[in-house]
Amino acid sequence: MAHRRANGEGTIYRRKDGRFEGAAYFLTTGGTRKRIRVYGNTHSEVHDRLTEAKMQAQRGIPVAEKAWRLGDYLDYWLEQVVRPTRRPKTYELYEATIRLNLKPGLGSRPLKRLSVPMVQTFLNRQLADGHSVRKVQVIRTVLSAALTRATREELVSRNVARLVELPAWERAEIRPWTADEATRFLGVAGKHQLYPAFLMLVLYGLRRGEVLGLRWCDVDFSRNEIRIRQQLQRIAGALRQGPVKTKSGRRELPLLSVVRDVLRAHQTAKTQAGDESELVFTSRTGQPVEPGSLVRSFQRICREHSIRLITVHHLRHTAATLLKKLGVPARDAQLILGHSQISITQEIYQHDDMDARRESLGRVESLLLNTQTDDRGTAHEPEGSQRCRQNWPSGQWMVDQITSAISGGPGETRTLDTLLKSSIEAGGSSRFQSVNLVLRGIRRQWMLGLVAVKCSRQAIYKPSGWRNITLPTRAGTDS
Repeated sequence: MAHRRANGEGTIYRRKDGRFEGAAYFLTTGGTRKRIRVYGNTHSEVHDRLTEAKMQAQRGIPVAEKAWRLGDYLDYWLEQVVRPTRRPKTYELYEATIRLNLKPGLGSRPLKRLSVPMVQTFLNRQLADGHSVRKVQVIRTVLSAALTRATREELVSRNVARLVELPAWERAEIRPWTADEATRFLGVAGKHQLYPAFLMLVLYGLRRGEVLGLRWCDVDFSRNEIRIRQQLQRIAGALRQGPVKTKSGRRELPLLSVVRDVLRAHQTAKTQAGDESELVFTSRTGQPVEPGSLVRSFQRICREHSIRLITVHHLRHTAATLLKKLGVPARDAQLILGHSQISITQEIYQHDDMDARRESLGRVESLLLNTQTDDRGTAHEPEGSQRCRQNWPSGQWMVDQITSAISGGPGETRTLDTLLKSSIEAGGSSRFQSVNLVLRGIRRQWMLGLVAVKCSRQAIYKPSGWRNITLPTRAGTDS
């Protein structure tokens, strides 16, 4: 009697082309039951795949409604996940990376069959084609973000992009302006139309988009405050005003007196020219300033006056480093710059130089060796001082141990309590015992001598009466 298959057991049969096909009904990610088919070259291969799908169904893992290819899923992810939840600039970066790199290289691959060797080979080929390590890391990051979403949707069981390896990327060294260089730039840029913008970039460390997106309603002259709320960026070929980069970027800053005067004069000039734009900085035609135009003006001023050229964004590094050099707490610098984490302020934006290191180490040398440092950080001994250990400052541990040994205990009370003396006896009881023996002998000799002197000075009786007799002493000593 032929065996009758149970409901849901599935079926396996041979196709006309010689391959085998298996089919069974499964719960899909859409919440419906659908007949899913698997293929293989042998009966056992199809049976194993069908059994694996059944085991996942028993664990409550649904199957995909359709067989996604990576390119199709990336398009879906961009429109349904990235566009509603990410900033426009982030969407633009992801879209370009997918269109130019991921889809041409991996777009035709089935999503479920994407493997670690496959992704590793693709990224190695990108490096061989001349892309920088940083560029390839961005490609891997975008792919990893998409596969993370696919994992949450239970379309794949793991994120293979996280398992590949890439060469380490080292951030290029940044040399921000010194205080002298920044002062010189502000001095020569005073007559430029965008001088107020340059001044705010240097003093506050604002982002380029934050300066260009500043509105007059964000400048409160009555309360002497500046509110950073939006930024101006070029996205998809058009200038757009949008929110600041992060929640921490929404911040209030004090309106410094010099900035207040410059903005007042700038506002008066715009009013006389008939410019009624809500933006603080506009072009001669009253339109928003192109970010590229700001950069070109900055570079032209630097070249014309032989000032070391840096990027506009490095002015933000300059402000952070000057705050550090002036001793401003890192937390305050973080709030001024609008960073989401204090580690970003300290590790990326604040820099030091050889002069700062020399000064810091000179202070340590002065503290430990009782020396003085000049402006160059060179150490000198104080005038009239000698290289004597007694002139060196004693550590707190040594002071505590010596004073507790003299007083009899940490509480400065003479007692035989071993608990109070344990901190001394545990580390140097033998050394203190030998010192005490020597001091005890010296004390005994001193007391005997004192008694002898006292006895020798007592009054001697004679018939003629009393008189004091003082014993002769050695020359040069007190009688």
